[in-house]
Amino acid sequence: MNATPSEKAESSAPEADTNLAAVSEVEAGIRDFVRNDIAYLRRPAAGAPNADAKLEPSTEATVNNVNSLIQRVAGTSLAEIENLIGELESLRDLLHAEGQRVQREISGYAQLSQAAMKSTRMIADNVTQWKRAADGLRNS
Repeated sequence: MNATPSEKAESSAPEADTNLAAVSEVEAGIRDFVRNDIAYLRRPAAGAPNADAKLEPSTEATVNNVNSLIQRVAGTSLAEIENLIGELESLRDLLHAEGQRVQREISGYAQLSQAAMKSTRMIADNVTQWKRAADGLRNS
């Protein structure tokens, strides 16, 4: 193993191809196994002339195990979904309450703004009247 760095780099490419081929082979084997397993589980029900035919004990145990696994996985997912729905509903209620509060604040601001404009108008009118009265006193 006295390979130079360039020889190691060249030899790593075939290793990567070999590793990729091995991974692909393992994946293909898993796919074939799953297909055969599913086909094995479906054969008695599909091939039996009687739809009420009982499964073999080992097949029934396998089906029960798969059903149990699905229920456990689905149960966890359903619980998480229900929790998420609850959180979303409480968030919706919070946003609705905050929306109403903001509307009240805006309404109060609008009323305050109108009152300020009326007061400013009254003050401006009074100042104008005083100015006219002062101008009248100076001119007379």
